[in-house]
Amino acid sequence: MSDERPDLAKASTGPADDDGSAEPQATPPVDVDEVRRPESPPWHLVVRSITSGNAVVAVLSVVLALIVGSLMIMFTDESVRDSASYITARPQDFFSASWDAISGAYTALFRGSIYNNLSPTSEGRIRPLTETLKFSGPLIMAGLGVGLAFRAGLFNIGGRGQMLLGGAAAGWVALNVDVSGPLLLVLSVLAGMLGAGLWAGIAGLLKARTGAHEVIVTIMLNYVGFYLVFYALSKQGILQQPGSVNPKSLPMPEDAVLPRLLGDQFSLHLGFVLALVAVAVVWWVLNRSALGYRFRAVGENPHAARTAGIDVGRMYVVVMLMAGGLVGLAASNQVLGTVPDGVTTGLDAGIGFDAITVALLGRSHPLGILGAGLLFGAFKAGGFSMQAAEGIPVDIVLVIQSLIVLFIAAPPLVRALFRLPAKEAM
Repeated sequence: MSDERPDLAKASTGPADDDGSAEPQATPPVDVDEVRRPESPPWHLVVRSITSGNAVVAVLSVVLALIVGSLMIMFTDESVRDSASYITARPQDFFSASWDAISGAYTALFRGSIYNNLSPTSEGRIRPLTETLKFSGPLIMAGLGVGLAFRAGLFNIGGRGQMLLGGAAAGWVALNVDVSGPLLLVLSVLAGMLGAGLWAGIAGLLKARTGAHEVIVTIMLNYVGFYLVFYALSKQGILQQPGSVNPKSLPMPEDAVLPRLLGDQFSLHLGFVLALVAVAVVWWVLNRSALGYRFRAVGENPHAARTAGIDVGRMYVVVMLMAGGLVGLAASNQVLGTVPDGVTTGLDAGIGFDAITVALLGRSHPLGILGAGLLFGAFKAGGFSMQAAEGIPVDIVLVIQSLIVLFIAAPPLVRALFRLPAKEAM
């Protein structure tokens, strides 16, 4: 056998002639030395990949909402309106009043949510941050519940009903189970998760068995859940406080209340730590487990997932049980931590619907939901400071939140306004 390498030009043959012989093709030989590593992408391609991503659109949606909110602050300020009446004569008065109104409002928002440099004590200076973290905890938990369902292709807007059922279950266990110590707290939290999870599981089961749309089912379950909890709070022997006619339960026992993290002078409690644990668990489930892979596969294309052997109906039920459990964790946070003075029909405090905004802003990613929850917690904590310090209506904060949802729902509009490149196809 010869050690010579075959001639690549002779080894390649073309179509056979009439006599059966093959005509060789003039294929140039491959020079191995010419094979090189692909060059790193130029900087403009890196910039394009960043600016065409979803994260930039989410950040710019917040920026746009703050800009529009600034305009609303201007037009609701009395001094700005007064200076607008003679803007042609002295335009500097109008711009000065506008700047004072906008900067004063957002400065008050910062002092009420992050750091109050005007407070004479160190406790007062950091108290706004602790309030932001306290408000952020249930938003993150409920946002994870909504975002997890989003990843499986389900639109869970039944957060209010799930929070009511979860909070009622947690409160009932805390008031009626005859145990003491940390065990009572653990059982109450688990009861809240179980109650909300089973309530959300109804929507998943109906989706799997009958094809009923989860949006309609969860909306209807919100009303059913509200009236069930209202009945329990209005009935002696179930949840209503003995001897009272108001729809409210007894305060939670001390053993069932989430402990304060920084002492009694701050209202921040263990619920925020539970929210961080929930973020880590959901991230692991979605990115490191086979169950999370099935969730994502069903969310991308349920027909392809079914063809690949995934039980799509079962995934619908499981994901709604888990999503409801996360919302129930937020409900337990409210009943056993933030407002432990009794279960009421207002325990959700709008968190069930705010969680949808948090999940949308966070792009249904656990870390994104964490950041969005902190942002909306800051809005909640600082909105009242804006109203108290600058006379800005607290509804402005709600408008800003609504605008964030509007801009997130219209990525082409955001890209067009900031002249960003279109998102590249995968």
